Amino acid sequence: MNAWSPDEVARAAGGRLVAPASAAAGPTRAVVDSREAGPGDLFVGLPGERVDGGRFAPQALAGGAWGVLVAPEHADAARCAPPGALIAAADPLAALGRLATAWRRALGAAVVGVTGSVGKTSTKDILQAMLAQRLRTAANRENLNTEIGLPLSVLEAPPGTEALVLEMGMRGPEQIAQLAAIAEPDVAVITAIGPVHLELMGSIEAIAAAKAELIAGLRPGGTAVVPSGEPLLEPHRRDDVTTVTFGPGGDVDALPDGLRLPFTSAHMRRNALAALAAARAVGVEPHGELSVALSRFRGQRLELPGGIVVVNDCYNANPMSMRAALDDLAASASGRRVAVLGDMLELGPEEARFHAEVGAHARGAGVDVLVAVGPRAGHLADGFGGPVELLPDAAAAAARVPALVRPGDTILVKGSRGVGLEVVAEALQTS
Repeated sequence: MNAWSPDEVARAAGGRLVAPASAAAGPTRAVVDSREAGPGDLFVGLPGERVDGGRFAPQALAGGAWGVLVAPEHADAARCAPPGALIAAADPLAALGRLATAWRRALGAAVVGVTGSVGKTSTKDILQAMLAQRLRTAANRENLNTEIGLPLSVLEAPPGTEALVLEMGMRGPEQIAQLAAIAEPDVAVITAIGPVHLELMGSIEAIAAAKAELIAGLRPGGTAVVPSGEPLLEPHRRDDVTTVTFGPGGDVDALPDGLRLPFTSAHMRRNALAALAAARAVGVEPHGELSVALSRFRGQRLELPGGIVVVNDCYNANPMSMRAALDDLAASASGRRVAVLGDMLELGPEEARFHAEVGAHARGAGVDVLVAVGPRAGHLADGFGGPVELLPDAAAAAARVPALVRPGDTILVKGSRGVGLEVVAEALQTS
């Protein structure tokens, strides 16, 4: 946006320029936290449940922000603040989305949207690495994948960006559709359909329909990348887009011989197949050694003294990702297999059954020590059929687990984000 004038920024956002910027150039990015606003930043004041962020427009300008995009009353109130562009918009969140769409169009980059019940962040990370071999590529940082995070990610993309990889998260119907309307993707990737957000969505079919909003958001001639043999997505296929399947029996079922990945787990290689299909859809054939910077808490392997390995996979969890992580533990551990598993949230009325099934899977994967963290995780014991250490929360697990570990152990740490099991991985590193 740096090449845009203040008037152009305001018009792109669908807002009104109340006061000009102190510099002729436009902003370099947008932020929604006034404490982060500095030179070159456009602060967007969003209304929240308790506080309207637009009230902090003067503080953002005092911090040197290029300007602010806020509701009209807050723009008027900021007239006496330090100099900076004042842009008024009745709905700042909608204005943020319009601004992101305008910048996406100005870039002219190939845009890939990535969603799915599991693996979307890792697939995004892998695809970014593949595309970066040939194209100037930008992607969401961490999990900035919401109606706020996604447009911020688009607006962070520098001039000259040739490919944008945008993870899209959802918690209900129409959310993916909203993100697709902002991003206008050329390629839609759905990594998997599984029992995630069942508590909110009600059925697996509803989850598939919500994820398929990304396919609906493609323009004619786009490409949809979907799992091979997924019947829940069949009703959502389109005749006017190219559909490419990945996985066993799919159009992309193997990685090329010349491509070397920094991981061996089956689920990560499956994510790589989805990424490969998307890369080919924008004309990139990855090759050689692929350097992938995985987002934190997504299966990072930490090697500790005594031959101990900690698999820090505690960003999120659901039945599909739990089984995949346990399979990887079974395949990679050379010593005892220790699984520290937390609650899987938002599974609805069948949550006890889902946890028991994961417990049975842990038994089949040869887990030697199972630690269940949280009230729901206690149902892991129903399927495990052996001794289980039951702990109430992450703090108790951080205090207890280091004492259970022996030299040569491989410890998987995994649970839903709300459980906060990263403190267990931290405790193991410092013990």
